[in-house]
Amino acid sequence: MKALSSTVHNLEEVLATPIHYQKTASCGARLADLLSNLVHLHLQTPSHKKFTYSYSNYLDCGVPMSPMTSPKEDISKKWREIHGSCNWNTLLNPLHPWLRREIVKYGEFVQATYDAFNFDSFSENCGRCIYNRHDLFDKLGLKKNGYIVTKYIYGMSHIDMPGWLKMSHLADPWSKDSNWIGYVAVSNDTESRRIGRRDIVVAWRGTVTPSEWLEDLQDKMEKIGDGNVKVERGFYSIYTSKSESTRYNKSSASDQVMKGITRLVSLYTQKGEEVSLTITGHSLGAALALLNAYEAAASLPDLPISVISFGGPRVGNVAFRDNLHKMRVKTLRVVVKQDIVPKVPGLLFNEGLQKLYQITGTLKWVYTHVGAELKLDAHASPYLKHGFNLPGFHSLETYLHLVDGFHSTTSKFRSDARRDIALVNKARGMLVDELRIPKGWYKLAKKGLVHHAYGRWVKPIRRDSKPY
Repeated sequence: MKALSSTVHNLEEVLATPIHYQKTASCGARLADLLSNLVHLHLQTPSHKKFTYSYSNYLDCGVPMSPMTSPKEDISKKWREIHGSCNWNTLLNPLHPWLRREIVKYGEFVQATYDAFNFDSFSENCGRCIYNRHDLFDKLGLKKNGYIVTKYIYGMSHIDMPGWLKMSHLADPWSKDSNWIGYVAVSNDTESRRIGRRDIVVAWRGTVTPSEWLEDLQDKMEKIGDGNVKVERGFYSIYTSKSESTRYNKSSASDQVMKGITRLVSLYTQKGEEVSLTITGHSLGAALALLNAYEAAASLPDLPISVISFGGPRVGNVAFRDNLHKMRVKTLRVVVKQDIVPKVPGLLFNEGLQKLYQITGTLKWVYTHVGAELKLDAHASPYLKHGFNLPGFHSLETYLHLVDGFHSTTSKFRSDARRDIALVNKARGMLVDELRIPKGWYKLAKKGLVHHAYGRWVKPIRRDSKPY
């Protein structure tokens, strides 16, 4: 036990010291040795992006070290506060552990839209979800969260379409203007009792890379509805576009998601249950989440609606923000200080100009953020590289890692953070090299091919044949 205590003390000293890559040889080796001693971590030199690492089930003192989420507390009597009834005034700094767990839960729902997206340009299902909705959470290890996927959402991609999809080898069978962009889910009975109501969730996917998003951003406003409400044209186009020539967007993403929401609201309110709507998204998905919340609040005025977004851009003008507030939509924006996406559009002409209200009056043409902000600093984590890495700072897994480690603006990274650090490098290379976790390690095994009963490698047959 003395040895363990000494190791923990030394580890805390190392983690409290910022890692500078000009002098990481001794510090990095010390960090790796201490981590190895503490959790019996066995590292193997990566080969061809494959790696092996394992945690022992228990330390010498019997403490389990397997990666796990924070404990599931019964929040049934506090769910309205956790979802913003008081605008999270007393819950963000320090970050309440119940709120932290809920933020991570919704973030993992969004991460599923990346992990299950079909990137294979040789596949006739390129741009579609790899799994059918009945298997999605099971395949991605999300069944523990207690939700059931009820509907997939597809969006038009005139602006969002990545270059690799434009170059698809199967352009004829796959509509290049339409791809999977999110889903609707609902809490099961057990989770509903824990969280105090039947929670409907909508998760929206962002673009494949932030560079594509920045390249395609139009930065032009479009008026919606009556009055002075304006939103960014590109976001609104993706949310509302439809075309009879597409396989999956004969109806717009807006029509699809609202149909799914209203069906569930009707189903559970008729049973006498309390129902809420939580909309979540990352990057472009955060923008779509706000547009979705605006429409849902106008259509279902008595429904409690909250938005939990990650790395979201500005979406609309002051009138858009004010209307969301009037409709009692609660919005919590999680942003990383080093991420530039939350700073656009309106890099110069944004809500900061409202400080000059006496001179300018209400500005109808400037972009403004909505709701409360949880601001994170990538440099607070001892596990992350501190060099300039735009895609890494914007990565949703980086966000979830920082949320899990955040306690307050005056505290160090949480020593009892429970989320697996290796997840940070699923698609990026943000972890310090001393941890020896290869970047971009998350790959679909065998490109999705399966070995069937007759010994041939074939594409698996999906059970769902309907577009929605």
